Formats: sequence, structure tokens, C-alpha cells
Amino acid sequence: MTELKVFTTGEAAKYCGVNFRTIIRWIERGRLKAYKLPGRGDHRIKQEDFVEFLRENSMPVPDELEVKRSVLVIEDQPEMAAAIRRVLKRAGYEVEVARDGFMAGTLLAQMKPSLVTLDLKMPGMDGFEVLRFIRSSDEFSQIKVLVVSAETQASLVRATETGANSVLSKPFRNEELLERVESLLSS
Repeated sequence: MTELKVFTTGEAAKYCGVNFRTIIRWIERGRLKAYKLPGRGDHRIKQEDFVEFLRENSMPVPDELEVKRSVLVIEDQPEMAAAIRRVLKRAGYEVEVARDGFMAGTLLAQMKPSLVTLDLKMPGMDGFEVLRFIRSSDEFSQIKVLVVSAETQASLVRATETGANSVLSKPFRNEELLERVESLLSS
């Protein structure tokens, strides 16, 4: 996943094709969110604020600044998969659903998600096997994994030991799911 950057006024100016003084004016007028460094008072602009500014002003957002907000939901129960998908879509995520481990492998390669929600109990390849596959693969090892399962506490601990970044017990509140996803993607 892309690390979030902080830009100087000069760096932001290069992206926008303007003089750095123009960036400072935008900041002073409240059009571009920034903060001042103590001491010298130089401005710094967080990547997410800069991208938001570019979008609000119909300016092109360079690919390298796009923060990927994609989630692969690996869940064999259609109702649960639909519920997780709905919550994440409403929050602005790009979401795909895999109903088994084989389909998950195909979608992992196609979409290269930022995060995976993973049920542990699935037919065929179970969640532990999927988790081991993700963690052993150079291509996928950096993907955040949130296990969402109704399994026992011992199984949830085992999932963490196997490589899950976080676990969430079913049933859960929608807010809990969103908080967990946001927390993982911002870490």
C-alpha cells in the first residue's frame, strides 16, 4: 500500500503547475488545508488534503497520489457477504466478493486490494489456508487482513498468529467494521 506523504508548498506547486506563492495564497485563503511547522512557519500539506483539493478544483490527480480504497470480501455466506459489501460501498470503498478460497486467489491477482475481510470457516480452502497463502506470497504479503468470523476466541487468536492484522467477531456492528477497516488502512 502507498505510504501517505506530506508535501512542501514547492512540491504541491510542481504538481499543480503553478508558483509556490500561489499555493501559499490558496492556503492563506483557506482553499487548501495545510499546517505550519513550528519555528520557521513553513507550510506542509497532507497527501489526503492535497488530493481532496485537486478533486474539488477539477484538477487531475496523479496516479502515484491515489490512495487505493479497495476491499476483497472473502465470505461464503451470501447474506453476510452482501452486508459487509453494502457497509463498505456506502463508505466509498471499491468492493469485490469471493465466495471461496479459489475465487479469492483469482480476485487477489486481478484487483490487488488494499484490504481483505476473511471468514475462517469456508468450504474447500478455509480461511487459515487463504491467510497462509496471502502471507507467503511476495505479491500479496503487504495486504491488510481483517478476519471476520463467528469462530471461537481460540480460532481468532490462531488467525492473528497466522498473520491476520486484526479480528472482528460475528455478529458485529457496522460501525465496528468501518472503524476496523479505516484503522488498518491508515496504519
